[in-house]
Amino acid sequence: MTTVNDPADAGRLLEDVLRSGNRLAGSLVALTDAEVRAPSRLPRWSRGHVLTHVARSADAYVWMLRRARTGAEPGPRTTAAALAEALELGAARPAADVAADVVDSVDRFVAEARLMSPHGWERPVTALAGWRHPSWYTLLRCLRELETHHVDLGLGYGTGNWPSGYVTWALDDTLGTLRAQGFPLSAVEAADLGRRWSLSPEGATIAAPGHRVLGWLSGRTPASEVAADGTAAALPSPPTWPQPPLPGWGREGDDGV
Repeated sequence: MTTVNDPADAGRLLEDVLRSGNRLAGSLVALTDAEVRAPSRLPRWSRGHVLTHVARSADAYVWMLRRARTGAEPGPRTTAAALAEALELGAARPAADVAADVVDSVDRFVAEARLMSPHGWERPVTALAGWRHPSWYTLLRCLRELETHHVDLGLGYGTGNWPSGYVTWALDDTLGTLRAQGFPLSAVEAADLGRRWSLSPEGATIAAPGHRVLGWLSGRTPASEVAADGTAAALPSPPTWPQPPLPGWGREGDDGV
């Protein structure tokens, strides 16, 4: 699903977020302080950094939804510098505090989303990076945040655990962006999803399970996971992920306001 056409669509997406949050919470129950401070799969970040980032991202989405729902800014918006400082401070907390922060932040997001009206879901919001999207897209951003960073924790949750619905949407979104950018990949086939995406008149075609393709595009799995023996080196390097959706909804100021 890539749009919200009625309240039921938003409700289904919100249920996906809830299930994803519950899976993440389940992985945190037994974490020790030492395990939270151990390295994650992301360079220079501990698990505490990853989890604090997830919590603060959910809070940012709450701010955007509240802005769309009420028409007014719900207090000052957290700056990138403040978020970086909060990340370092949050990563040093005890495991129980970090886990509770993640659960509470997702709960706040779900509660705010449940207050949204059908018209509210269509109102535009602006990401901290400046690009705009309808507020319903915040549900997908939150889901992507939870699923991606659950893998980054290195706690046994891998790309193969990603729900097929999430993988299909994320591939649609990512490959649509790459097609618009002229990414030199001819096509992607994911037989497990029953899908094929055409991108460019030139380049290789890759065929692999959808979760492996998404893992490669998001920098979570090596090219060898999606390429036949000896062809991984011929594949282009995916750009930084995720990127704003293209074709998208523009950037703040594009419409003159």
